[in-house]
Amino acid sequence: MKSKEYFDVVVVGAGPAGLCAAIQAARAGVSTCLVEKNGIAGGTITAGGIPCPGIFHAWGRQVIDGIGWQLVKRTREESGNPVPEFSDTNLAEHWRYQITIEPMLFAALCDEEFEKAGVTIKYHTMVGSATLADDGIELALCGKDGLYPVFARRVIDCTGDANVARMLHAEMRISDPCQPGTLCVYATGYDPEKLDIEAIRKAFDEAVARGEVSCEDTGWANSFNAHFLFGRGNNSNHISNINAADSEGRTRIEIAGRASLLRLYRFLKKQPGLEKLEFKLNAAECGVRETRTIVGKATITAEDYAAGKRYDDAVCYAFYPIDLHDAKVGLDKRPLAPGVVPTVPRGALIPVNTRHLLAAGRILSSDRLANSALRVQAPCMATGQAAGALAALSVQLQLPAENVPMAELRKLLEANGAIVP
Repeated sequence: MKSKEYFDVVVVGAGPAGLCAAIQAARAGVSTCLVEKNGIAGGTITAGGIPCPGIFHAWGRQVIDGIGWQLVKRTREESGNPVPEFSDTNLAEHWRYQITIEPMLFAALCDEEFEKAGVTIKYHTMVGSATLADDGIELALCGKDGLYPVFARRVIDCTGDANVARMLHAEMRISDPCQPGTLCVYATGYDPEKLDIEAIRKAFDEAVARGEVSCEDTGWANSFNAHFLFGRGNNSNHISNINAADSEGRTRIEIAGRASLLRLYRFLKKQPGLEKLEFKLNAAECGVRETRTIVGKATITAEDYAAGKRYDDAVCYAFYPIDLHDAKVGLDKRPLAPGVVPTVPRGALIPVNTRHLLAAGRILSSDRLANSALRVQAPCMATGQAAGALAALSVQLQLPAENVPMAELRKLLEANGAIVP
């Protein structure tokens, strides 16, 4: 067995939250390790097939900056594409404020930044167990050659599923049912403008009646969703009634996602104009919108989110409409009122009834409707950076995270480009 490794901060999960947390903690001068189950950083941006992070701007001004934004901007510049102009204050079509980036470039730039900051990277690694100690957390990491011990003075759970928090018996909110997942694909080999959509819809409804396909194979449970064809499969289908928080659930949703696409592929290939249809791999894994969240020292409610509550211990802004996918009801979308920009309190990153643990990304403490807005990539980046700064200062000042002076936290975040309310 390997000898035990010691780190000031271990970040688990290298998605939008975790990559920012690790870079921020390491930049602050503490020894930092980043643990990621895949072989690539970026989470939903790379493995999940949604390379369009947002939203960083609201009502004509930038509200989220810092490490995540800097990486997005550098990715655009590296590919020769300037960052779009976001001075428009009309946010009725909020998706126009998301920024399309090249995912492989983004991942490579993340690796470059990890090395520059001094982050120890452990890809293809998961946490096998976590045990609370007086001065930190004992972890058993599982690599390709087996288990080995690691000690962390602070751990930041950025798994998206609160896996480490659950191992430490932190209090949880578990959604039942969860929002459906989506397995992204790239559909090609046809001209959508030349298709008879109504004829395809009629044939699809008949195939549903025969049990050959499900309405959710193209998105919603009540009809054929032509967006699948016009959007070329991107972020379209729904995989429902599975909580993918653990490996068992994750296995189920991956198999169900591929089965859904196979059913749809077999149906569409028979339709006029789609004889040369191809489905090309766009995501290595099924994108998961919701599993479980922590119960934190503060909880963001939908009412506070919609009102743009300014918390005394706010660490960042967030901006996105409430966006709850429901397999039966449809999309529960609630745009924010003009001028409203919600904030995230430090307390939402600190689980109750445990020590030495922080959480960031979509698992932060929030009710279901608020979480449907907070789960997207730009707020995850902002909360990840805040958690990384908070963990580093907690180690350096030898204080619990909730007792770190807000002035010190603000100073560190702003020194690294973040916008703090």
